[in-house]
Amino acid sequence: MCSLVQKYNVPGPRYTSYPTVPYWDMDNFSGRKWKETLKYSFGESNDKDGISLYIHLPFCESMCTFCGCHKRITKRHEVEDPYIKTVLKEWALYCNLLDAKPKIKELHLGGGTPTFFSSENLLLLIGGLFEHATKAEGSVFSFEGHPNNTTKKHLQTLYNVGFSKVSFGIQDYNEEVQKAIHRMQPFENVKNVTQWAREIGYDSIGHDLIFGLPFQKTKHIEETIAKTKELKPDRLAFYSYAHVPWLKGNGQRGYKDEDLPSAKEKREQYKIGKELLEQAGYHEIGMDHFALKKDKLFSSMKTKNLHRNFMGYTASKTQLMIGLGASSISDSWYSFAQNVKSLEEYHHLVEHNIIPIYRGHILTEEDIIIRKHILNIMCNFKTGWHKKEEWFPRIGEVLPRLKEMEKDGLLKISGTQLEVNDTGKPFVRNICMAFDVLLYEKQPEKRLFSMTI
Repeated sequence: MCSLVQKYNVPGPRYTSYPTVPYWDMDNFSGRKWKETLKYSFGESNDKDGISLYIHLPFCESMCTFCGCHKRITKRHEVEDPYIKTVLKEWALYCNLLDAKPKIKELHLGGGTPTFFSSENLLLLIGGLFEHATKAEGSVFSFEGHPNNTTKKHLQTLYNVGFSKVSFGIQDYNEEVQKAIHRMQPFENVKNVTQWAREIGYDSIGHDLIFGLPFQKTKHIEETIAKTKELKPDRLAFYSYAHVPWLKGNGQRGYKDEDLPSAKEKREQYKIGKELLEQAGYHEIGMDHFALKKDKLFSSMKTKNLHRNFMGYTASKTQLMIGLGASSISDSWYSFAQNVKSLEEYHHLVEHNIIPIYRGHILTEEDIIIRKHILNIMCNFKTGWHKKEEWFPRIGEVLPRLKEMEKDGLLKISGTQLEVNDTGKPFVRNICMAFDVLLYEKQPEKRLFSMTI
């Protein structure tokens, strides 16, 4: 395994989209084309499955230095009201384009820190959304909570309007690691919010853990998972820390590269963590995720309904996802569109009745086929190209890269079928990269992605 880590520890995407954002074709993108694909996709999917809605709430009271998300650090809570009003106006702009009331199948509040907002303001936000929409059958609403500021009132208020899933960012319980990443949160706080959510009736409580953090040791992973077993969340994200200090706006320059575990140590942390989680009754779901058998992520994996998009893994698929808020990304299946990141510009554009996108990509027929392969690998650890709709001309470029991985024992190819084996699961990003013809067509001149290990 050590030699495989050395060989495959290269910069690579996490594939929340294909093509990945650095390879979007801006020359062939326009707001008009985005709106056309949006309306077309809405017509195909709204009555059948409904749509997904992601809302980015970017405010945080302090900077967590491990985080690469778009956020605004402030303790001024008067920013809540104008931001919510702008998000609701942006939603109204979208609804005015559509020829029917949207049926919301999935709704997710991300950030930033959604629980930076008061429960009263979150209630105003949800109420405003449904002035223009209805709930689809089997709808699933979820949000991200910070254990230090999520109150029982937050949990109860959101549960009362349909939220049934919540995830809490834990990362690691060791104080030295928490200090390095500027995320001091006692176990007692995590225990409180987890128990409150369970008492209120949330059917899926998730914890996010990270390995490979500065000053983190294997013993810290063991201690964190021991505490996690005590609380027994329904699902877990067990992420590899993405060290991307060159990105603007994160605090990862606050520690040195030598403060991080080596690739070998990081892989050992993953291996030990995975073993401990499996011993505790958790099952590996796609990449970086684990769930108990009772959780819908597990049953969705078994029925081949698992899906992955900019919100991460979801237990059901919707074709259309609209992102609201500064920096949010929307996905019509046929195109991607990202909102401006500056809060000031976001407010200005929406105030002038302009949908605030600034970049995007119109998917080609080849893009869509390759996207399906990457999703198959990410969600089911297998894919195939024997059917006409699965084949694409440049598959001949991909196969030699896959053959090398097959020789290394990461996967098995049988005719026109590929299946990732247990040895290959830690390297699933690398396997997906073999399909990424754009990545090989134009190797980046500067570092774009975190290391795969």
